Amino acid sequence: MTTPLLLDAAGKVAFVTGATGGIGKACVDMFLAAGASVVATGRRAVQSDNPNVLKLALEVTDEVQVTDAIAKTKARFGQIDYLVHMAGMVGKGRLDQMSLADWHTVVDTNLTSAFLLLKHAYPILRKPGASVVLCGSSNGANGGSYLSGAAYASSKAALVNLTRYTAKEWAPERIRVNILSPGPVDTPMLDRLSETQHEGLKAQLPLGKYATAEECAAGVMFLCSPHSASMTGTNMNISSGMVLDR
Repeated sequence: MTTPLLLDAAGKVAFVTGATGGIGKACVDMFLAAGASVVATGRRAVQSDNPNVLKLALEVTDEVQVTDAIAKTKARFGQIDYLVHMAGMVGKGRLDQMSLADWHTVVDTNLTSAFLLLKHAYPILRKPGASVVLCGSSNGANGGSYLSGAAYASSKAALVNLTRYTAKEWAPERIRVNILSPGPVDTPMLDRLSETQHEGLKAQLPLGKYATAEECAAGVMFLCSPHSASMTGTNMNISSGMVLDR
């Protein structure tokens, strides 16, 4: 008996949001290495000359843009096999100092966007073996802090239950829906922190290190692969021990 690759995605299509960010970009690279064609979306221009990449500008909170991106994917590839939603944003500051507009911006970017993508991708995603991976956070389990703010922690916690709900609803069609919840990841998103804040954050990690974008992307590959064929509604914790599962 031969051991299968982590993911053989030949002939498959991955739709990846946040493709200009650290984890999203790593996912694009790994899907391409696995043989997939990739729809790479981002607010900023996606940099790739690979002919197997469809580059799309996408504001994930805009329903018209989401439906247009799905339509362009259908026209180019005819299918989506893996929907990977890595786009998101952090907030900051105390709850009592947050404006309602800032609350809505963070919640819409992290949570409402997932609803829009799930809803509009479903018609061309619905097939046995299709896989969805959303992006959570350790903040969704431990409540977070002022470094990322109340809206971020709340939206990431809500994504866990959206994952569970959708996993149950789509299970009869053998569509699996899981969520990846990283702790601090060594990407440009952490550049906003001071050296003192970095030291304090690392001190909270039993492993004493930030996760990498590649470690998180490998988790996505696993959740899209046959190795995880019996996993749905799962919250994969990659937090260097910041969150310890019960």
